[in-house]
Amino acid sequence: MRRAIGLALRGWGRTHPNPMVGAVLVEDGRVAAEGLHERDGGPHAERAAIDSLGRPPGPHATLYVTMEPCSTAGRTGACTGAILAAGIRRVVVGATDPNPAHAGAGFAVLRGAGVETVTGVLEAECADINLIYNHWITRGTPFLAGKLASTLDGRIATRTGESKWITGGVAREDVHRWRALFPAIAVGAGTLMADDPRLTARREGMAIECPTRFVFDGRLRSVVDDRLPAVYSDEFARRTVAVTTRHAGEGYVRKLRDRGVGVWIFDSADARVPLAKFRARCADEGIIGVLFEGGANLLSRALSERELDYLIAYQAPVIFADERSKPVLGGLRTERLSQAIRLADVRRLNLGDDSLARGRIVYPDGVQIDEALSGLG
Repeated sequence: MRRAIGLALRGWGRTHPNPMVGAVLVEDGRVAAEGLHERDGGPHAERAAIDSLGRPPGPHATLYVTMEPCSTAGRTGACTGAILAAGIRRVVVGATDPNPAHAGAGFAVLRGAGVETVTGVLEAECADINLIYNHWITRGTPFLAGKLASTLDGRIATRTGESKWITGGVAREDVHRWRALFPAIAVGAGTLMADDPRLTARREGMAIECPTRFVFDGRLRSVVDDRLPAVYSDEFARRTVAVTTRHAGEGYVRKLRDRGVGVWIFDSADARVPLAKFRARCADEGIIGVLFEGGANLLSRALSERELDYLIAYQAPVIFADERSKPVLGGLRTERLSQAIRLADVRRLNLGDDSLARGRIVYPDGVQIDEALSGLG
């Protein structure tokens, strides 16, 4: 199953809106064939493994697959049908397909045909592969995740604004891996103007990948100067969308659109983009996952509006111990521990001297929003 997980991960970021799935066909204790779902519209992992064998499987073959085989035809045919047609009599599965229309149906088909079906093997690891798919298929809304990098005392910049680099190279490489997974990346105007990030996935030995790039800028203040940030002017400018409000100047909107940059305009009483409406627009556009990379104001507002589903938090062994350095998050008034936002299903990883903790965000009841949050852009 671990080998099947490794195969599934080769489809990292290329299978949306479908899940990443890996399959290994074993005969007499040895791997005979393997396959994965490489891209949307391509063969599913089970069929790819069976086809790669090039002959009928042996009578005691076992198929290991990271997710429940599909039982409906779709574009590529039901995987349960392919398994039965190949004569495979034993199937070992990691995670159940979370799709409410399919969950457990594939198991029922296989067992009904007399196939020994073992489930739940490395289930948590297999489910973790498909965070974006699992959220999208069960809730019908895009998966919104936040990324932050901080010191041990929860700071993201010194009092003078210096922040490059708090974390080391290994952690920064991992950020690019997550960028390659998500269909879209979001950043606030303040971070854009301060850091001028490219928001592309740059991984060693691989071509540069550019997801959809969202810039949250309620007044389009990032367009005021003649020298535009890279995301509005580089070779991927047409993959950039400025997310703004009616408070932005029409001339700035035209300036971006003339460059091929997309502009989403939302009604708002102030210059803050309503995140619930943004999520709904993403769903309409078929964008099933967005990684919010900052800054602190945008992430804080996403938390306060309860529109963030997941957090990817890097921490460096660095301490500022300066109350005037910039905190990573703010805007809530948490008076009791019971009011704290927590992470569930937490996974941890050491990245050089840095550490990564990531997990599903669990919101408490009764948290008050600090009045100061009304000033966040």
